[in-house]
Amino acid sequence: METRNEAMLIDGTWRPASDGGTVEIENPANRTIIATVPKATHADLQEALDAAERVRVSWSDTSAWERSTILRRAAEIIRERVDSIAQLLTIEQGKPLPQARGEVHSAADQFDWYADEARRIYGRTIEGPNQLVRTEVRQEAIGPVAAFTPWNFPVMLAARKLAPALAAGCPVILKPAEEAPSACLAMVRAVHDAGVPAGVLAAVTGDPAFVSATLLDSPVIRKVSLTGSVRVGQIVMGLAAKHMAAVSFELGGHAPVIVCDDVDVKAVAAQAARTKYQNSGQICVSPTRFLVARSILDEFEAEFTRASAALALGDGMDAGSELGPLCSARRHDDFAALVEDALARGAVATTGGTSLREELGGHFYAPTVLRDIPKDARVLQEEPFGPLALIVAYDELEEAVEIANNTNLGLAGYLFTDDISRAQLLSEKLRVGMVGVNTFAIANAASPFSGVGLSGMGAESGVEGIQMYLRPKTVMTGISDSLR
Repeated sequence: METRNEAMLIDGTWRPASDGGTVEIENPANRTIIATVPKATHADLQEALDAAERVRVSWSDTSAWERSTILRRAAEIIRERVDSIAQLLTIEQGKPLPQARGEVHSAADQFDWYADEARRIYGRTIEGPNQLVRTEVRQEAIGPVAAFTPWNFPVMLAARKLAPALAAGCPVILKPAEEAPSACLAMVRAVHDAGVPAGVLAAVTGDPAFVSATLLDSPVIRKVSLTGSVRVGQIVMGLAAKHMAAVSFELGGHAPVIVCDDVDVKAVAAQAARTKYQNSGQICVSPTRFLVARSILDEFEAEFTRASAALALGDGMDAGSELGPLCSARRHDDFAALVEDALARGAVATTGGTSLREELGGHFYAPTVLRDIPKDARVLQEEPFGPLALIVAYDELEEAVEIANNTNLGLAGYLFTDDISRAQLLSEKLRVGMVGVNTFAIANAASPFSGVGLSGMGAESGVEGIQMYLRPKTVMTGISDSLR
């Protein structure tokens, strides 16, 4: 396969880095170099910043209806190009092609949703104590945005930031993930082709630490949106503090799943296994800690293990592949270290627990199920972000809740029960931003995606998502009572 040479979008033009520097992109399924992307220089980033500042007022002053039309057209173009974007996504990120197509369609949904929300940015009037003063609250675009996106959903997570920011009237400088930028750039091209004016949307590639430090050193940036690790979020928050830029972060999770003793065990186990290994477990809301009533533990474990062991691993472009590789050598090695730590401390693998990198040629790791995990194992506190399920028994529901809440991460949680009272009470007690009751489907364009604790702040998607890119302005107007 011929190596592709990608370009950056700066001030309406697709171009290389000003000094010609590039970064190589690897196919994780076979470890071959498949593309290069520009390595942005300080001059490149300054040009993007200057353009965003130049169009800041004109874009926010653009009619909400016009912005809506552009976003709707962006959704249409993304759907027209779904196959080509999905193929890039699979080749550089590793997920099976059907999952890649689903991601691209989800990205289009974001633009569709915010095409409507652009026309529903509402202010309000307030009845005050003085009848000779009128009080109005307006919602205005917060200003230029720096958006940083990860490699696990490089298209959809970028859309979660671009769509509401553009709908609100904010210029955006997007930094795709360095491991998987090509599909994201293809999506950006679709948005650009929908009619976004020059300077309103930029996509820059290269060294993430350099790009973030350079962009956030500028007072032009008034909002930062990041999806990434807790460590990176803490670093970026420190950088944003220099000019008091607003922030919204989604920083990962360690999702608990409480399985009560009144469920159809085989059905829940099968559903759980299907969900667990999507995108090789590299999903921030992936179910990870399965807290199972002791009376059904053996049956659940057997069914879950059987389903896990039966998965077909392979290149995501192959029709029969159900589980692709981990995204990079670093992700493979970090994940393997967590599993090895748990096994060394006494955990038992009912299946998996081994790397398949040498056998299959890419960054593959066998679907792994662990039981009898000691409390001091790192994996009980650190997000594994890979094809790993932890099975833990509980005796009382209070114990399950305590275990579920025993981390500093609180993004998603799940529970399965046929008892409506249990469902209501457990959903209230889980310390997370999102709860799935008898379902793992908890994210869509219309509902807020948010966490608590170290899982971040702010929200993406839904009505709440566009509010992250707006600021309220209070206007009080004194009047004379000329009718008296």
